[in-house]
Amino acid sequence: MKKVTVLGGGIAGVEAAIYLRKKNFEVTLISNRDYDYIYPISIWIPTGEKTLDDVSIPLAKLARRHGFQVIVDEVINVRARENKVLLKNQGEYTDYDYLVIAIGASKLKPEGVEHTLSVCGDPKEAVMLNDRLEDLAERGYGKIAVGFGGNPKDPSAVRGGPAFEVMFNFHHFLTKRQLRDQFDLTFFAPMENPGARMGDQVVVGMNKMFKNLGIDTKFGKKITRFVPDGVIFEDGSKLESDLTMFISAGTGHYALKDSDLPLSEAGFIKIDDYCQVEGFDNVYAIGDAAALGTTDWEAKQGHVAEVMARNTAHNLATREAGGSDFLGYKEHLSILCVMDSGNGAVYVERDYKRAKMKFMPIYGHWVKRGWGMYYKLSKMNRIPRLPGM
Repeated sequence: MKKVTVLGGGIAGVEAAIYLRKKNFEVTLISNRDYDYIYPISIWIPTGEKTLDDVSIPLAKLARRHGFQVIVDEVINVRARENKVLLKNQGEYTDYDYLVIAIGASKLKPEGVEHTLSVCGDPKEAVMLNDRLEDLAERGYGKIAVGFGGNPKDPSAVRGGPAFEVMFNFHHFLTKRQLRDQFDLTFFAPMENPGARMGDQVVVGMNKMFKNLGIDTKFGKKITRFVPDGVIFEDGSKLESDLTMFISAGTGHYALKDSDLPLSEAGFIKIDDYCQVEGFDNVYAIGDAAALGTTDWEAKQGHVAEVMARNTAHNLATREAGGSDFLGYKEHLSILCVMDSGNGAVYVERDYKRAKMKFMPIYGHWVKRGWGMYYKLSKMNRIPRLPGM
C-alpha cells in the first residue's frame, strides 16, 4: 500500500486525507493544530453565537473515523527533491511515497497589524474579538472598523467575504442590544470597489446594504499603518476605532519560502490542472497553498480546495492503476458564497459564464448555519455527503 503524507489539517487537508483513504492509500496527516477549524462559520464567534469548540472537529476523531494517522507538529520547511519534510519538534520526516501540500497560506503583515484582530488567522483572535465587542457593549458606545487588504501579486489571495459578514453581524449584534445608535461602524478597504471580482451587481448591492444599515465606508485609500486607536491611510487621514477587525491578504506559506518548490511571485506553489507540482513527480499542492491565477476574479475558497483534494486522490489512484483518466480543477473554479448578516444572508455566485447575487432574508442565516452542521456531520460520516457540497 503506497504511503501519502498530507501537510495541513484544514478544509483541504482533511478532505484529501478522507478521500485518499477511500482510494486505499496509507495516509498520514501532519497539522500544527489538533483540530479542523471551520473558518466559514467562525464569523459567529465574535458575536458570541458560536464557541471555538462549535466550529472545530478534533483531528483524532476524524482520523479514527476514516483510518488515517495524525501527527501534530509544525512544518518549517519542505525539501521535496530529497523526499523530506522538516518538522519543528520531530525533525526530518521522510516516510511517504507521495506528498500532498495543503498547509494554507501566511498573511501579509502591514505595519501595526498587531493592533488589529482577524477571523481569518489564529482562531484565538476570533475569541478575543468577542471579548472586545462585549467590553464595548458594556461600555455602551464606541467606534468599530472592519476591513480587508489586498495582495497586488495575487488577487486570488484576498479574503473579503468574511469581512463583510463580520461587519453585518456586528450591526445585528448591536441592534439586538439596542446599542446601534451609540456606535459608529465603518467598513474600509484599499480598493475602489471591494467585492468587484464577485461582479458589478455585488458591488452595487453591498454599497446599498451599507447605506441602508448606516455603515460608513472608506474605499480606495492605501493603508499606511494601524495604530492602537485606528487606521492611518496614505493621504494622512485617520479612521478612529476602538476595535479594528482586519483581514490581511494571503501570501505564500512561510515554510515554503526556502523550499525547493516552484513558487509564484506571491509565494504560492505552481501546479498544473491536476494539482501536481511543476517539475515534481510525487508532489501535489491544493487549497490556499497552491497558485491559481488564470483569471482576474478567482478566489481561494473552501469548495475549490475540496475539489482539488478529491481530484488529487482520484488522480493518484488512477496513476497507481496505470490509467490516464485524470481530473482537473480549473473547470470547477467559481465563487460561491452565502454571506451571512445575522438575520439573513446574500448568496453570491460567479464562474466563467455568469455573476449573480440574491438576497436571502431571514432564511439565508439558517441556510448557512445548516451548512455548518452539515459540514461537521458529513465529515464524520454521520450523514451522506451531497454531490457538490
